[in-house]
Amino acid sequence: MRNVSGSGFGRRPGFLAMLCVTALASICGVISRPAAAEGLTPSQNLALDVYKELVEINTVTATGDTAKAAEAMGARLRAAGFAEDDVHVFSPAPHKGNLVARFRGTGARKPILLVAHIDVVPASREDWSTDPFKLIEQDGYFYARGSGDDKYMAASFVANLIRYKQEGYKPERDIIVALETDEEILDRDALGIQWLLKNHRDLIDAEFALNEGGGVGLKDGKPIPNSVQTSEKVSLSYALTVKNKGGHSALPVKDNAIYRLAAGLTRLAAFSFPVNLNETTRAYFERTAQMEGGQLADDLRAVLAGQTDPASAPVARLSANPSYNAQLRTTCVATMLEGGSAVNALPQLATAKVNCRIMPGEPVDGVKAILERVLADDQIVVTQIDQPTLSAPSALSDHIIGPITKLSAEFWPGAVVLPIMSAGATDGSYLRNAGIPTYGHSGLAGDVGESRAHGRDERILVKSFFDGDEYLYRLVKALSGGQ
Repeated sequence: MRNVSGSGFGRRPGFLAMLCVTALASICGVISRPAAAEGLTPSQNLALDVYKELVEINTVTATGDTAKAAEAMGARLRAAGFAEDDVHVFSPAPHKGNLVARFRGTGARKPILLVAHIDVVPASREDWSTDPFKLIEQDGYFYARGSGDDKYMAASFVANLIRYKQEGYKPERDIIVALETDEEILDRDALGIQWLLKNHRDLIDAEFALNEGGGVGLKDGKPIPNSVQTSEKVSLSYALTVKNKGGHSALPVKDNAIYRLAAGLTRLAAFSFPVNLNETTRAYFERTAQMEGGQLADDLRAVLAGQTDPASAPVARLSANPSYNAQLRTTCVATMLEGGSAVNALPQLATAKVNCRIMPGEPVDGVKAILERVLADDQIVVTQIDQPTLSAPSALSDHIIGPITKLSAEFWPGAVVLPIMSAGATDGSYLRNAGIPTYGHSGLAGDVGESRAHGRDERILVKSFFDGDEYLYRLVKALSGGQ
């Protein structure tokens, strides 16, 4: 489906066309596929063809087939002239697949690694306005599960490798593309980048990597920030447990396991970790102050100047915003609660689970002691229930940020290159942990007020797809050197 008049894309016609005339629709049906040549360059056609093929392979992490997607992308590269030794498709389990492909340069510099995940979260047809596993163009957007997260980057990386091959480009460093499975489950036993690091580190070893995590924010159509994710907070969870002898509910006592746990959680809710800025968050606040102005800018500058007392007005105002609060400090929040065994029995056990997101560089071993101090009850036993992935922030190196800044000014004039720290998680944390600095940077522009990744009717702007693809093509060239 398409609506050219509502696309907002000006001179470029719709990209998914109805190729069967109405009179023949009952015979040949409606074919939804990328348009052939009209209005598109050969490189745009290539990118769109790869994108369509990839998004229309169901790669839901638990039930789809990432092996099929990896093999399809591998087949495209082989057909484009890549040697068998430079295209590896690994299937570590049934229906699980990773692709590692290498475009060879002169070897004067260490390789660059381009990472994108090809698994997606579930999407039910009855919940969507369109079929989530068909690429649909409508009202200036491409709709599909994974259209933005993260098959846009995966398709661009593959299509651009083919472009480099066709052009006879010779970079100063090898360009490695890794399309991975299982990113969406964020599990140490996942079979994507963790499996590749463990089993084929030599194939993906690089000086640095580009990954998902930072895009271009549009406000009323105007590009404001072009984000570069250089770090992620460390996720670590704890179980809080209170045990009690219990008894009959007809004879209540003050020493109640649920009450004890609830009182401790109330104290935790009122607690804030100290403000702790790092290179990335300091740059983030500095540039956000430049963009925003007003009271927000004043508050940000006050914190940057050292006004970090949690009781101060600037810190209090910033902390009231969940996004800014997450950039200011470590956070720990209760996420699960369970207690008691029967409505007429005093609880013998009450438990809660608390998820902490720890600032990079802060000692994780100290968080448990802080929780115990804040809970202030020795009957609340705190137990760590998972293992953290420690990863140092990737440096804001000029040889990375410089080309991004220069090219960003050409594609999105006026947009501020904005270093960001993710409060969530991507597989970039595993790469950083393995000593490969990783930068989340997609070149994909979208409205700052809209986020449909993982949600209903996931979509990206048609214009943003083509602009972002060209941006990545040129950025990788700038970062890899050569002719």
